[in-house]
Amino acid sequence: MSQGNITKVKAAEIELKDRVVAVNRVAKVVKGGRRFSFSAIIVVGDGHGVVGYGLGKANEVTDAITKGIDDAKKNLIKVPVFKGTVPHDSIGKYSGGFVLLKPAAPGTGVIAGGAMRAVLESAGVKDVLAKSKGSSNPHNVVKATFDALSSMRDPFTVAKHRGISMKKVFNGQ
Repeated sequence: MSQGNITKVKAAEIELKDRVVAVNRVAKVVKGGRRFSFSAIIVVGDGHGVVGYGLGKANEVTDAITKGIDDAKKNLIKVPVFKGTVPHDSIGKYSGGFVLLKPAAPGTGVIAGGAMRAVLESAGVKDVLAKSKGSSNPHNVVKATFDALSSMRDPFTVAKHRGISMKKVFNGQ
């Protein structure tokens, strides 16, 4: 993952909502039969630019989800959301998963599937065009989406860094 301008956030300061992205059942064959355990990938977010993901593993689904939520609260990042969409195009990669995010006009909605939709809606993105290529494994898609979001730059920061006005950032003059 590219470590651009990631801002870590403390979970105690904000109200977070959690979403279960995927639950996986794993069987271990032992002398007496099969032992099942579960892993759950969870996305938490406040809907205003703060989002995180976590993985929980346990012998019960509810315990796995609880552990995933606790893990997700430890990995929160601040994402730039500008007028309900992402500020610019971004590509995220993780293992075999590739993700493309593009800004969309107001009213478009979240055009994304499965795991990407959960991450973007938890982050508070209202309008976005997204495409997942390569691996459809939820773990890889979530991590690739986080890579794309963490590489985004806020237009206010770009304007300040370049020493120009916001109008020039968008018009390119």
